[in-house]
Amino acid sequence: MATEQELSDFLKDVERRAFKRSLYHVRNEEAALDIVQDSMLKLAEHYGDKPIDELPMLFQRILSNCTLDWFRRQKTRNALFSNLSDFEGPGDDGDFDILETFRGSDASEQTESAEDTTRRAQILRVIESEIQELPARQREAFLMRYWEEMDVAETAAAMGCSEGSVKTHCSRAVQALGKALKAKGLQP
Repeated sequence: MATEQELSDFLKDVERRAFKRSLYHVRNEEAALDIVQDSMLKLAEHYGDKPIDELPMLFQRILSNCTLDWFRRQKTRNALFSNLSDFEGPGDDGDFDILETFRGSDASEQTESAEDTTRRAQILRVIESEIQELPARQREAFLMRYWEEMDVAETAAAMGCSEGSVKTHCSRAVQALGKALKAKGLQP
């Protein structure tokens, strides 16, 4: 059984990687922080008495489930406010202006040109779609190793396979992504 100190050390160790993973998925820093905090709390509350070697796999599953829950809540929230007329007050005369409702964002987001922002967003969408096209085990190994920055041993433990399999999956994923991105005109 994990001691309180072991649990604390484990959570400190995975916090940054979990945040990066969540941020990759939800693209919102505050939401990513909330997801990671919720995941950590659930692990501590429900599985804190488990052996320390079971915690990485449990935490990965909890983090995935919390991320899915966040997307479900967003989908529901977006469905509720899908029409702009939902923002109008009861006495409005139909002169609703979305720009008045949502003022510009802070200056840090405005330092980049719209063209650069759009280009980067398009490249990220292409990369994300290519990652989604990878076979499941390759995608899982690739994201854990290169996005979550887990080492080979941690990835192997979380995936339930050998370190050699992790290296093979990652190598194949990198080759497939490189080939696909090159075919689309994106060079490293």
